[in-house]
Amino acid sequence: MSIVLTTASVPEERRLAYWREAIERALVPVAVALPGDRPFEGHIVSHRVGEVRATRVEADAYRVSRTAAHITRSPEPFVAVALQTSGTAILTQNGDQQVVANAGDLFVWDTTRPYFLDFPGRFSTHIVHIPRRMLGLPGEDLRCVTGSVFRTDQGCAAVLKPLLAMIISSVQAFSPPAANGLAHCLADVFAALVAETTEDAASGGPNARHHMVQRVREHVDENLADPTLSPESVAKAHHISVRYLHRLFEGEDTTVGRLIQRRRLEECARELARNGRTASSVSSIAQRWGFVNPTHFSRVFRDAYGLPPREWRMMRLAAEDSGIRAKQSAAVAPPRFPGAPAQAAVGGDRPGRPGTYASGFLSRVPLESGRNEATRRTGDSGRERESSGCGAG
Repeated sequence: MSIVLTTASVPEERRLAYWREAIERALVPVAVALPGDRPFEGHIVSHRVGEVRATRVEADAYRVSRTAAHITRSPEPFVAVALQTSGTAILTQNGDQQVVANAGDLFVWDTTRPYFLDFPGRFSTHIVHIPRRMLGLPGEDLRCVTGSVFRTDQGCAAVLKPLLAMIISSVQAFSPPAANGLAHCLADVFAALVAETTEDAASGGPNARHHMVQRVREHVDENLADPTLSPESVAKAHHISVRYLHRLFEGEDTTVGRLIQRRRLEECARELARNGRTASSVSSIAQRWGFVNPTHFSRVFRDAYGLPPREWRMMRLAAEDSGIRAKQSAAVAPPRFPGAPAQAAVGGDRPGRPGTYASGFLSRVPLESGRNEATRRTGDSGRERESSGCGAG
């Protein structure tokens, strides 16, 4: 039997109350809030597929919260698995951790623990509520997947996505025995996803936070040339909120925005230090690494390296011509300022590939027969600090 609930014939002043009742009838009891005074329209179609409840929701922006009081009213334990088919969903469960699901993503939550669901714009989503008793999984395993978003291009999530979509779209075509078999098949595939996730978590690799930070750093390195690279785009690419992204970097020595700027400056400095007839102009180098405003680039480069980019480049080339670095008597690299990037590697890199992270001091670049050799990373000995112009203090 299907349940169809729509606001189409409901007076505007009654729609919020009606929508809250509709969600409670089709899904579970929750509180609902609408943003501002904008008109709201929503449509819900819900079916029973064996023991699983399958629901399609399409609506304008709204926010859902399920509290301990709501849980007391409907204590039956379900695991909700949703496929976002359009728009965006922001899920908060497991404390303050937020995850973002975009079109094509799966996301999971536990109805026996408080959660928030925020749909900031018009959206559609397919949701199945699977009774916990069908899964036979320990609670600690389920906690590994609830409050999470899954990409659907690999692993068990790639199997679960089309199965869930097919059940939602074709549910009325199944006989009761077929629907019951599909419900158990869905539960089995989801249990396999849980097993896959918990196995990855117990594989002995870095902890989840460290792994995510490394993924963010790699994403930044791979997308430095994109002028739209920002904390917002990074968070979206990793299915997390901007707030949670900033929390991940609270234990690091930088913020995401500063990391992006530092890595861009390092790559610009690496190119500016190159010598030869085919050397690019300052503006083209800046643009190649994501700086769209030449004035802004000149200012942040000067703040980091002590000189405007053209003067810094001339100083480097003049130092090479005079043989200062060949004598190894003074460092060409500009002094380090608090929060400034380390000197980027010069030469030795494969064309088109960004240099590696520069977390320590880099030695000067000696000249041999007029050629640049790869920059060496120095140690932390007092002698090398003194020769780099940084001092021992």
